[in-house]
Amino acid sequence: PATRQVSPHGRRRVDLAFRRVDRQIVLGLHRRRGDVVDMTECALLDPAIFALLDPLRQMLHSLPAVHAGGDIQINLLDSGPDLLIAMDGTPDANDRRILAQFSKTHGIPRISLRTQPPETLALTGPVFHHFDTARVVPPPGAFLQPSREGEDAIKAAVLAGLPRKGLKAGIIELYAGCGTLSFALAQHAKVLAYEGDRAAFACLKQASGGTRVLPALRDLNRQPVMATELGRAGAVVLDPPHAGAGAQMAQIVAGKPRHIIYVSCNPAALQRDLTPLQQMGYRLESLTVIDQFLWSAEVESVCVLTLPGTTRPNRR
Repeated sequence: PATRQVSPHGRRRVDLAFRRVDRQIVLGLHRRRGDVVDMTECALLDPAIFALLDPLRQMLHSLPAVHAGGDIQINLLDSGPDLLIAMDGTPDANDRRILAQFSKTHGIPRISLRTQPPETLALTGPVFHHFDTARVVPPPGAFLQPSREGEDAIKAAVLAGLPRKGLKAGIIELYAGCGTLSFALAQHAKVLAYEGDRAAFACLKQASGGTRVLPALRDLNRQPVMATELGRAGAVVLDPPHAGAGAQMAQIVAGKPRHIIYVSCNPAALQRDLTPLQQMGYRLESLTVIDQFLWSAEVESVCVLTLPGTTRPNRR
């Protein structure tokens, strides 16, 4: 297999916890089944995120709505850091004033409260991110690949796996998210992009005008795309959640699409999902392993599979 390792200091999303301890804020990661460990250095995080940690400690310490603690998710978008906060108190006008001032001072366009749906606490500028030529507005807490470098490596492996012929039938993309792969795929064929999360779907739909991306809202575990539709596609591309493709996998197996490109962050789920394809005679044309979870046992994999006798992938 081809292998690629991302560089340190490139991680652009992180989930942190914070606690009030001895009249100060401890901000960092949990010990396994333990307390929060204050993060004083990190070889993974993008410097723009790490530089926010000390100001965040000071700001959170001043928030009346923070009693014992909470947690915070940071996504580094093209428009700047995007914060999603959960806290154990209810923010009032004073909390919002503090958050708005913090946003202006540190170039943070949006801070949201983790509710259902998320509530905007401070909005001081436009929120946006780019996937290829498309400009999207990710919802608070949106899924991003951990690093730009890793995302580019995944995208390159997926595009290299597309067949040279047969794409007039279009590409079916499953678990499309906000469009990480969708707009790159659309440069090669029309893309019917299925996504089950309403906020991610709305983001994808808003950005898809004038492109060959056709978003569809669908819970693929409860209502999988059926075998007949999958079998007609020029290629099926899927990037399922950590647990794998679930009920959708049975329809992929039954549909026998000529070309499948499977992106996975869980080798155990990948092996389980690919076993029936292997038993049906699918051939693994290429495997790209991307280590974007440095100093951990996790890896990202891109598998390109074809049925014997079909057009081989374009080795670009």
